[in-house]
Amino acid sequence: MSTPATPKVGFVSLGCPKALVDSERILTQLRMEGYEVVGTYQDADVVVVNTCGFIDSAKAESLEVIGEAIAENGKVIVTGCMGVDENNIRGVHPSVLAVTGPQQYEQVVSAVHEVVPPKAEHNPLIDLVPPQGVKLTPRHYAYLKISEGCNHSCSFCIIPSMRGKLVSRPVGEVLGEAERLVKAGVKELLVISQDTSAYGVDLKYKTDFWNGQPVKTRMKELCEALSGLGAWVRLHYVYPYPNVDDVIPLMAEGKILPYLDIPFQHASPKVLKAMKRPAFEDQTLARIKRWRELCPELTIRSTFIVGFPGETEEDFLYLLDWLSEAQLDRVGCFQYSPVEGAPANDLGLPQVPDDVKQERWERFMAHQQAISAARLQRKIGKEIEVLIDEVDEQGAVARSWADAPEIDGSVFVNSTTVKPGDKIRVRVTDADEYDLWAEPV
Repeated sequence: MSTPATPKVGFVSLGCPKALVDSERILTQLRMEGYEVVGTYQDADVVVVNTCGFIDSAKAESLEVIGEAIAENGKVIVTGCMGVDENNIRGVHPSVLAVTGPQQYEQVVSAVHEVVPPKAEHNPLIDLVPPQGVKLTPRHYAYLKISEGCNHSCSFCIIPSMRGKLVSRPVGEVLGEAERLVKAGVKELLVISQDTSAYGVDLKYKTDFWNGQPVKTRMKELCEALSGLGAWVRLHYVYPYPNVDDVIPLMAEGKILPYLDIPFQHASPKVLKAMKRPAFEDQTLARIKRWRELCPELTIRSTFIVGFPGETEEDFLYLLDWLSEAQLDRVGCFQYSPVEGAPANDLGLPQVPDDVKQERWERFMAHQQAISAARLQRKIGKEIEVLIDEVDEQGAVARSWADAPEIDGSVFVNSTTVKPGDKIRVRVTDADEYDLWAEPV
């Protein structure tokens, strides 16, 4: 029960799922110390804003939210990726109480202590925190972060300068967290990091122990162990290194979801070279073909950038042709936006005009929409398993193995008797460019 003596914290989490996990860790620690997490600025004794600093539009959003929190509450602590640029934040909002960078959990909690000290008589037996910690996702799915940082130096990206080099979590620790989540009712584990394929490289794939059994700190062994927990396991941010071939059989055997989130970013060899993208070569299409031969149900999602400095019409047409050949299932596209501090700014390549970026983005989206619509049409009449996300009087909103939450499509199920977290079999009755409609079997 909340009492007047209970310190209250408001929290705003911006950016990617990796930042969301950071927010969950901070909130778990604060809850363990007796703080109450509240949903309005007015109820909070202090507000923490976890920022995103990946691109300029994200920085602008972060600064806007910080300003809103200051106006509505007055006591604001800033953390997250944009926190590495404290001067920029204080230049716009000099009244912020503290600024910390990403993954600096202890510093954030210490800053909260200074503004609103924890209860002197906090009783952890009364203010219970669940074993899986505080989660900001619905109860039936959760993000499982396996590492921090990245060893690459893509020319458009400043993530390594904000989050540092790759630091893999010990596999036993990751599996322990996964087990606690599943025991708490999680039906889907979304594996995330900056570079999931590189998991364990920094630890030289060190052997760790989980439930008394040896497990190597490596992507394949992690997936094999996760497959025994009984939940869907979905892989995000996978670079197509050769070791990705090792997890395709696990997908074909139904041990993990037949789903790969691979940020290809482009297809033109010239543009990829300028981007300094790792593990991309002219055999990618052949590998995709082999993956689908081994696992016909495989869904591949990706993201691309159009309008990168130096991109010509020839490069863009090469990308469209590549998409036609690759037949990717789920695709997002962004117009290139310069990021302060990114090496791409110093390549000396000609900038693509904004109107050309917009025109190429529209052509890209129309091209991929046709591919996506055709692939979804093939699913009409098939039976698939779905996970229910929401239910109202109109029916249920669900996802199949092909749909990650918030970024992919939905399966609209004609049923009001199911509940969130249920897994059911459905028959697909209709499809459009992104979504499916289905009846329970």
